[in-house]
Amino acid sequence: MSGSNRYAIDDVAFIGRTANEYERMFDLDLSAWEDESILDCPGGACAFVATANDRGIDAVGADLMYGMSPGDLRQRCEADIDTAIAGFDGVEDQFVWSFYDDVADVRDHWTAAYEQFIEDYADYHDTDRYVEARLPDLPFDDDSFSLVLSAHLLFLYMDDLSHEFHEESLLELARVASDEVRTFPLARFDGKRYPRLDDLRETLADAGYDTELRSVPFRFLRDEPEMLVIEA
Repeated sequence: MSGSNRYAIDDVAFIGRTANEYERMFDLDLSAWEDESILDCPGGACAFVATANDRGIDAVGADLMYGMSPGDLRQRCEADIDTAIAGFDGVEDQFVWSFYDDVADVRDHWTAAYEQFIEDYADYHDTDRYVEARLPDLPFDDDSFSLVLSAHLLFLYMDDLSHEFHEESLLELARVASDEVRTFPLARFDGKRYPRLDDLRETLADAGYDTELRSVPFRFLRDEPEMLVIEA
């Protein structure tokens, strides 16, 4: 943990969100994407890929941790949840408690997500459903996915990831999307929005991509609840 008076962790946590959280974070109606393809990158310990495939969507997760065995990844999930939950101690007022009731409810959601993920990962980790990959270089062809979702890496870890990494990663996510890229959140844990968001949007525009900031029905950080949408 960091010694600051705001929520912070020393490394990118391998935790996940439920499909219900994803639907709200990305203002996503899964029924509208049946028979389409969706990439979740980085997928982390999220339950989205498992749920989406159950609903008739060709969903793929990409994450640098997906080369690990199911057993080792379960241990990593459990340890990272403990670390991430401990980080709320004394800084609960930095968050908006509307979707989640309290810190215990956050743990319940994150635990439910990783348990569903691990079960699916154990069955499909040696298939093309879970791909070991690291931004900003993805092993997919251009326009491989109708929709690309990217949560809780870009912007959230702005203090540790360079502006160039954000540029290259967004351009790479746009490259493999045929319709849209949706990225959430746009701020770090204390609600500070990424200060060079306009520069990133200009870079994307120069590369031929339209962008917009779109409101979403989910709020936890004290930033405006918006996602960055890139029209591929």
